[in-house]
Amino acid sequence: MKAIIIGYGRMGKEIEQILLQRQHEVVARIDAVPGVGDYTEISEEILKKADFAIEFALPTNIEENARIYANAQTPVVIGTTGWDNIRQDIAKIFEEKGTCMWGSNFSIGAHMLFKLTEKMASFYENIPGYDIMVNEYHHKFKKDSPSGTAITIGEKILNNTTKKKSIITDRLDRQIKDEELHVASVRGGMIPGIHTVTLDSEADTIELTHNARSRQGFALGAVLAAEWLANKKGFYRVEDFINEVLN
Repeated sequence: MKAIIIGYGRMGKEIEQILLQRQHEVVARIDAVPGVGDYTEISEEILKKADFAIEFALPTNIEENARIYANAQTPVVIGTTGWDNIRQDIAKIFEEKGTCMWGSNFSIGAHMLFKLTEKMASFYENIPGYDIMVNEYHHKFKKDSPSGTAITIGEKILNNTTKKKSIITDRLDRQIKDEELHVASVRGGMIPGIHTVTLDSEADTIELTHNARSRQGFALGAVLAAEWLANKKGFYRVEDFINEVLN
């Protein structure tokens, strides 16, 4: 199939390699930085050249881009994060017209971590004496903090226990409340991504960790998701695709 990549940075280049390995043709690379891709912005004319698009860019123009994807009727996989406050508006655009899958993380391994986190949180709900927390490490070039994946992990915990009521991502200059879940972030070096869920008590510590060795797992998941979207309509979350894969 013919593909368009939106956001031609490290992730975009990794996606291109996976697309070529899976016998797809990349017909355009779009990046807001002049000279990086073939174009600096998307258009219906460009999108209609492709069977699908994959976007891992900044969230600045996400709503405008969504309308262009929908009008062009080009299925799109969006891995861009940082637009949670308008997600329902974006979903409505694609529910009315077009096809989209959104996710904060397309790594199948990371989704195994999500599933295990849900189970760990259910244990935490019923066993006294433990506390639960999340921390993540990413490379120094990452522009958001915490990561979308870390927030997703936090949401999985909140959805599977009544002991934690809210996610705290800021620096704490006070004692944390029992009902607060601390999601901490570190930025530095060249780390592709490490996410750890910790269950801790006076007696012992249990940790679940997903350590991404490269962006390859994220890129492969995004391409597989785009293939899965073929002949579908509407707005999907990556979990719709992953649940089918893991089952």
